[in-house]
Amino acid sequence: MRVKIGVQVRPQHVEFDAMRRAWRDAEELGVDTIFTWDHFFPLSGPGDGNHWEGMASMACLAETTERAEIGALVCCNTYRNPELLADAHRTIDHMSGGRVILGIGAGWFQRDYEEYGYEFGTAGSRLRDLERALPLIKERWEKLNPPPLHRIPILIGGSGEKVTLRLVAEHADEWHSFGDPATMKHKSDVLDEWCAKVGRDPKEIVRSTTITRLGGERREPEPYLELGFTDFVVSVAGPDWDLTPLREALAWRDTLN
Repeated sequence: MRVKIGVQVRPQHVEFDAMRRAWRDAEELGVDTIFTWDHFFPLSGPGDGNHWEGMASMACLAETTERAEIGALVCCNTYRNPELLADAHRTIDHMSGGRVILGIGAGWFQRDYEEYGYEFGTAGSRLRDLERALPLIKERWEKLNPPPLHRIPILIGGSGEKVTLRLVAEHADEWHSFGDPATMKHKSDVLDEWCAKVGRDPKEIVRSTTITRLGGERREPEPYLELGFTDFVVSVAGPDWDLTPLREALAWRDTLN
């Protein structure tokens, strides 16, 4: 069982060049995956502070780095036509030399929707949109010329037990969520139940969680490892980019792998 450490470099309250340096520093430390996120405004601090768009940032991330996998944790499905989202990831996959992950979720940040003219709808309507989009994304990858350089993994973020975890069982290579160990054990068990219902081997789905979150909350990874989680994400913020939690997580990873 190989443990992986990812970092989410928050694209808020920073100049772009500083964020680019943080990507490079993380890769030099040996991180496995570098994530941005997909919002239009900061999620913490001043609501109108500096902020950078996700897909354009991912393209620069592809050009800036050489080894780490890259993606968004996660793309909001309803911000883009799903076929366009598939094509953008195919293009960035070529830019990166075959290192792209498609992270995707149903969306939740109401301000993004309202200020950019998207219909917010309901949690149910956004999940139905995600359910329609996932097959279209996979079908578009089969049609594109040239195709992606590798089979792009699909990471679904979320923990809703009735729909989201079913979609994970049906479509995802990786599932990402967060919570205390008891909560995550329950959610993981529900995912296993959905896998049994749809005829999927649950061992095919990588389990991922964030251990250092927005606001500085930190969780020890060992209890999650015992539950079968193998991918762990450290979220870091500028402008100072304290990478100490990332260094600690990477050192822990290296004692296991």
